[in-house]
Amino acid sequence: MFEAIDFLAAKLGVTPADFSYAGLKDKKAVTYQAMVVRKVTPERFKDIEKIVENKRMNVFNVRPASEALRLGQLQGNHFDIVVRDVRSQPGDSAPVAERVLEAIETVKNKGFVNYYGPQRFGKGKKVHTDQIGLALLKNEMVKSVKLFLTPEDVDDPVNRAKRYFLETEDAKGTLAMMPEFKVRERALLESLRRFGLTEEGCKDVWFCLPYAMRMFYVHAYSSQVWNEAVSYRLGAYGSRVVAGDLVRVGHAPDEREQSDTSVHLVTKEEELANTYTIHQVVLPVPGYNVQYPENLVGRWYQELLSRDGLQTCSFRLPALALKVPGCYRHIVKQPHSVVHQLLEDQGSAVRAEGTASGGAPLSLKISFDLDASCYATVCLWEMMKHEG
Repeated sequence: MFEAIDFLAAKLGVTPADFSYAGLKDKKAVTYQAMVVRKVTPERFKDIEKIVENKRMNVFNVRPASEALRLGQLQGNHFDIVVRDVRSQPGDSAPVAERVLEAIETVKNKGFVNYYGPQRFGKGKKVHTDQIGLALLKNEMVKSVKLFLTPEDVDDPVNRAKRYFLETEDAKGTLAMMPEFKVRERALLESLRRFGLTEEGCKDVWFCLPYAMRMFYVHAYSSQVWNEAVSYRLGAYGSRVVAGDLVRVGHAPDEREQSDTSVHLVTKEEELANTYTIHQVVLPVPGYNVQYPENLVGRWYQELLSRDGLQTCSFRLPALALKVPGCYRHIVKQPHSVVHQLLEDQGSAVRAEGTASGGAPLSLKISFDLDASCYATVCLWEMMKHEG
C-alpha cells in the first residue's frame, strides 16, 4: 500500500503525507482502500488513469472530500478467500466437507486468538518491522536506518544497492544504484546524503517518510509485544477470566488511541461470580497512557519492556514527532457473516457427503467480515490449524 501511495504521489505532484486513509492493506491480495488526497482535484486523476492501470491499480469513485481520513476510523473489513487443495489431516477418515464445516463452526462460535498477522512484521524478511520500531523507541537512530536498509539474501538491484550501503556507508553512491521505483529507499538515501549517517542526522532522515510510516514501525514493536503477551496470558490462565484481568464493558472499538474509560479491572468477587467471559478480556498495546493487568500478565509486561530497555516514557518520541499513547485489543475475536462452499477445482460444488468426483482437488471458497484490525490470515490459521 505504501508503494502504491509513493507512486501516486509522484504522478500527482504531491507528497505521500498528503494521502490519508483509515487502515492498512496487504500487499499479497486484491484490496480496496478509501483515501483522501489533499491539493488534488478529481479531474487530475483522470490525467493519470492509464498510467495507474499499467501499474495494476485502479482508481475509482473519485469525488471531492471535505476532510481527511484517520487511522482507526475503519469499522471492519470484508474478505473473499479461496483456499486450494483442501485435504484432511493424515489418518483422518472423516469426509473433507465434514471436517471443513466443523472447523468453521468452531471458529464462528468460539472465535480465534486475535494475533497481529505476520504481514504486520514483514514475514520472511531478514529484518522485521518491529526491530526497526524498537530501535526508534530507544533513540538508536543510526541503527534504525541501517536496519531499514538491510538487504535480503537475494541478488537483485535493490539488494545489491543496500549491500553496498552497509559495506561503504556511501549514501550518494547507493542512491545512484537504487532503482527508481523504490521511492521510500531513495527518499531516505537522499536525506542521508544531505544530513549524514550520525545520530542527529538520522533523526532528520526519518522525516523524509510520512508520519504514518514512522508510526507504523513503532506500532509494529507494540504489536509484537502484544502477540507475546496474549500467548503468555492464555498459557497462564487459559480461557478463565481472573482477578486483575482487563475487560471491555462498553462498545468502543479496538485500537482507539486514547484513554479508554470502558476498560475495567476485574475484581476477585467478579472472578468467583464468572461475571465476564474471555470475549470481553483485552490486553494493552503498549504506550504511555494504558493500564496494565494487575496479575501475572502485568508483571510479564514490565519484565519484557525492561528487558528491551524501555520504560513508559519511552513511548514519547519528540525527536520524531511521535506520541504513542497505546490502546486495548480483545484477545479473542469472532468472524461475522461467514459463508462457505467446498468446490472441485473445476468450479462445481462437492457432493453432500464431501467427496469429489474423480478424485479432483478441492477448494474452499469462504467469505466473512472481521472487525477493524483483525487479520484474515490468523482467522484461517485457526480454522485450518496450520500457519501458512
